[in-house]
Amino acid sequence: MDMRDSSESFGFFRAEPAAEDTPHQQHAQLTGCPWHDVNEMLQSVGLRPTRQRMALGWLLFGKGARHLTAEMLYEEATQAKVPVSLATVYNTLNQLTDAGLLRQVSVDGTKTYFDTNVTQHHHFYLENNHELVDIPVTHVSMQNLPAVPAGYEISRVDMVVRLRKIS
Repeated sequence: MDMRDSSESFGFFRAEPAAEDTPHQQHAQLTGCPWHDVNEMLQSVGLRPTRQRMALGWLLFGKGARHLTAEMLYEEATQAKVPVSLATVYNTLNQLTDAGLLRQVSVDGTKTYFDTNVTQHHHFYLENNHELVDIPVTHVSMQNLPAVPAGYEISRVDMVVRLRKIS
């Protein structure tokens, strides 16, 4: 099941970039020539556009906002005849996350997704399908957060609401 099908069935749509998002957050979805866009995206965050990064970037960002595990991207790369190892996929995903082009979402201790939508939003996790669905930040109200200890600030709040289909 395609993530867009899932999100539409919940009545949610992809969040538009907020005005305060950084430029690389705003262009994480390709709009022109995919190779040119991926090249610019990588260079804008100081990453060298190697062949493997370019190919994985095209697979990641060429289909719009979505959620993938390293194994899912590796499978797509294998089907697209991109010669990469699973270790290279993990390394590239972590580099793109560190650079701010991806957002890492941990569902439980064993499953990590990489989200191409790096704007502020939350997620439903569909347990039966093992899928993430975006919840726009405007659909969630965060109140009564605990006091932040001195010397710290909240960098991000990640909420994953786990859903199970009623049988």
